[in-house]
Amino acid sequence: MEETRLDPRWAQALSTFDASLRAHGMAEKTRRAYGVDLGQLAEWASARGHGPLELEARELRRYAAVLSEGGCSKTTVARKLAAIRSFYRSLMERREIEANPADLVASPKRDSYLPRVLKPGEVAEMLQRIPASTPLELRDRAMFELAYAAGLRAEEIVNIDLTDLDADDEELRVNGKGGKTRVVPAGELAWRAIESYLQRGRTALAAEGAPIEPALFISKSGRRLSTSDVRRRLSVWTRKAALAGGVTPHTLRHSFATHLLEGGADLRSIQELLGHASISTTQTYTRIESKRLRKAYATAHPRA
Repeated sequence: MEETRLDPRWAQALSTFDASLRAHGMAEKTRRAYGVDLGQLAEWASARGHGPLELEARELRRYAAVLSEGGCSKTTVARKLAAIRSFYRSLMERREIEANPADLVASPKRDSYLPRVLKPGEVAEMLQRIPASTPLELRDRAMFELAYAAGLRAEEIVNIDLTDLDADDEELRVNGKGGKTRVVPAGELAWRAIESYLQRGRTALAAEGAPIEPALFISKSGRRLSTSDVRRRLSVWTRKAALAGGVTPHTLRHSFATHLLEGGADLRSIQELLGHASISTTQTYTRIESKRLRKAYATAHPRA
């Protein structure tokens, strides 16, 4: 986007909008993202002599086209248009405009995304590559056994406390998105790895650092792991297993769901285990399964 002097009308409007977001308690990170996206629109419009009240749907469509031609992905363009809609909605609420011009600008249709799924043998190979002899190896083996066994997000992994475990019933309490809590089972291999870690790994790690946090998975200094710690350690073990790059905790989660589906689990059960608010999110896995079945059909059927 070319640099230009911001029209004072835009500066005032964006300042008022930012104050409104702050008053409504919007997260600092999200508020800054809105500011960046709207600041780019303001610069583009200022260079053409348009104030915020003068932009119509036609100009906003042209701006969206400029973003696409400039290399922005469909997801990025859609996000910026969402910020613009929110901005104009606030102008409507203050009765500065009668209609939201951004409502007449369609967001680009996002590309269908099919997440990567590991084969069961690939997951087993990666987990077996973790020797489980040192405290850190015991921790990593338990962490990734559990991540795959329970289909956990990275944030859910690091938020597990010791008090969330129920070894008798082989299940754990998971604090998911939006503060929603669910109870999920984990298999025998995962629990065996957790028990080994608690007996020989966590105690050794905890002895080296103080204070010790209540988290199940801790660092060498006794602190709760971060999601970047989880991703970094997974990257180490996937390289040792010679798996292709790009394996993340979410890859294990997708693999968990797909393997359940292939094993005959119904979508509603998978939805509950994953903590999805909507069944439509879970239906991603039916697309993966459908793609696999079509490939098998094309390969095997004599009249395909």
